[in-house]
Amino acid sequence: MENFTRPDGTPIHYISLGEGPKTLVFLHGWTASVREWLPFASELAENHRVVCWDARGHGSHAYPEETEMTLPQMADDVDALLTHLDINDAVIVGHSMGALTTWEYIRRHGQDRITGLCIIDQSPKLVTDADWTNGVYGNFNHDKNQTFLKLLETDFAQGVLELIAYGMNRRSLENFEQNSRGFQQMRDYLQKQPAKLLTACWDSITQQDYRDVLPQISVPSLLVYGDESQFYSADLQQWVSNTIKTSELHIYENSDHSPHLWHKERFIYDLNRFVDAL
Repeated sequence: MENFTRPDGTPIHYISLGEGPKTLVFLHGWTASVREWLPFASELAENHRVVCWDARGHGSHAYPEETEMTLPQMADDVDALLTHLDINDAVIVGHSMGALTTWEYIRRHGQDRITGLCIIDQSPKLVTDADWTNGVYGNFNHDKNQTFLKLLETDFAQGVLELIAYGMNRRSLENFEQNSRGFQQMRDYLQKQPAKLLTACWDSITQQDYRDVLPQISVPSLLVYGDESQFYSADLQQWVSNTIKTSELHIYENSDHSPHLWHKERFIYDLNRFVDAL
């Protein structure tokens, strides 16, 4: 894994594979890492240049406790990554927090270095209110988020697992209540992560609102959502599709907040077809 250092001293770690006329830049979700994309990277690198990063505070690297964990800073990190690797034709693939990072990048840096987007299961505003019910669960308001932040400060792993379990996916709740092997593995993983940094990251994530950014997107956009997402409804999927005029929406059946992991081959096919048409 390679890395470069940002002006604030934060190392940005990444892998770069393959060659091709376009570069796929993969941005993972909150608490995840480059490992989210490894099942896809080697296969996609047969025809494309593939870059996958660990966002600051992620990936089990050593970070100072004072590392700035905000989406604007992460968006600037993406810009620095593109500059570092001389990428001017990026197809950015953002899952969850990676989608938010993409929208923040567009707000701050525009679309000149982007030829396409792939957005996976995300809302432009996570916290709900009287005028916005397309965030987390459809009813995750400011007070509920503050309660969740306190839980993260008390028991980070438990907080993340409950966020996943008590959503809109019945299987997730059943697996949580049965303490399935998958949830045990997630707990073990989360207990090793830098809770303070990732809690600060969540605080930044839930302060953002990109509803004004989406109508400005002019590059072709592939939208991939799960029909049984723990967090987002069919109404949100249609809202994003209707708001990004250059988009095509794909709903993956029997899949949750990570539809690409449930349907790996379909996702690779859809992404290859999308990129080839750019």
